[in-house]
Amino acid sequence: MDQNLIAVLLGIIEGLTEFLPVSSTGHMIIVGHVLGFEGNVATIFEIVIQLGAILSVLVLYKDKFLHFLTKEGWQVNRGLSGIHIAAGIVPTMLFAYLVHSFIQAHLFSPFTVAIGLVLGAILMFCAERHITGREEYLVNDVDKITVKQATLIGFFQFLSLWPGFSRSGSTIGGALFVGVSRKAAADFSFIMAVPVMFVACIYELLKNMKMLNAGDFQMLGIGFVVAFIVAYYSIVWFMSFLNKSTLTSFAVYRVLLAAVTLWYFYM
Repeated sequence: MDQNLIAVLLGIIEGLTEFLPVSSTGHMIIVGHVLGFEGNVATIFEIVIQLGAILSVLVLYKDKFLHFLTKEGWQVNRGLSGIHIAAGIVPTMLFAYLVHSFIQAHLFSPFTVAIGLVLGAILMFCAERHITGREEYLVNDVDKITVKQATLIGFFQFLSLWPGFSRSGSTIGGALFVGVSRKAAADFSFIMAVPVMFVACIYELLKNMKMLNAGDFQMLGIGFVVAFIVAYYSIVWFMSFLNKSTLTSFAVYRVLLAAVTLWYFYM
């Protein structure tokens, strides 16, 4: 398949799945195996299109990020602050650094992704059941999330280190368990994702940049732009969806995708 066509296809998949609770990493591993798009260039490409997806969050939540650059943006009594974000990401970043090599060596296969998809679905099913009848008591505004809730959501983010589990799925599902509504949880999850993903992407990019040649940059540019555009509209749609629906449909999709994956690769 033509490299530019692969760039468009994977850019669309990344943009659609990065911030939905379905695991973008899982989808990229599965599709990469199907297309035979693997190796060093594929690794760098996936990093670059993740950066495109991150940019969409920066644009959509620009007021929040500008707020974090002010003195008031680090005061916990003035809404969502840099302290909340740090509480949510620092434990995960430290843990990810410790287990990164193990995950890369042992968990990047269709089989382990299928397991992660199912486990993440179970988490979301349980989270939805947990809040049934209690929704009026949930924190419904991201600016009302406490530092304690932010920290607990950050610990749920540990689960997303397993490919297929989903960062947004683990954080939004975890947020429901600690008393945060779906929409407020999604806002926090997306904002919290930016520093985590940015640091991880830059780290991997610096490690692998020497593998690129001049002919690869067109493909990278196409993937970056497509991922940015698709991720932007994906987030807008998802936030609207959460105003009137639950995570259950995503959990069902994950189970079905896991079943198809196991059938395709191992049956």
